[in-house]
Amino acid sequence: MADPRIIDIKLDERTILWRNADVEQERRIAIFDLLEDNHFAPQRVHTDGYAGPYKVVLRVEEGRLVIEINRQDDSPLEAIILSLGRFRRPIRDYFAICDSYYQAISNASPQQIETVDMARRAIHNDAADMLIERLEGKIKVDFDTARRLFTLICVLHIKG
Repeated sequence: MADPRIIDIKLDERTILWRNADVEQERRIAIFDLLEDNHFAPQRVHTDGYAGPYKVVLRVEEGRLVIEINRQDDSPLEAIILSLGRFRRPIRDYFAICDSYYQAISNASPQQIETVDMARRAIHNDAADMLIERLEGKIKVDFDTARRLFTLICVLHIKG
């Protein structure tokens, strides 16, 4: 019986050089929310008919995102590799707006915080749409899953 969802997700810690408390909180929330509710359906049909649930490892290698997909028993199914070239700008923009958001929280008016937060959500939503498009034919994900995966992809790009 098909169970197209992620039940465990890990980030390759060797990829992450540094993260502050705000980023760590974003990572924890993204993972928690992702594991609570997600749709993740690799499109390749496996000979044994396996269709989930999945354990996933995300890492960046040579400018590419590697999504390792494993069965529930940790045996490997496949690895999806995506070029991250089209994500460079959204990642950079997302980092910049997040910095503005964290600064605004400490010293801006509620209206200014809301404006920055709206811009942050717009960048995040656009990047999620792009991720859905890039995964087409490889992995079917819903919008909320794509948003949370994009957050985790950003975490993998923190260089200190």
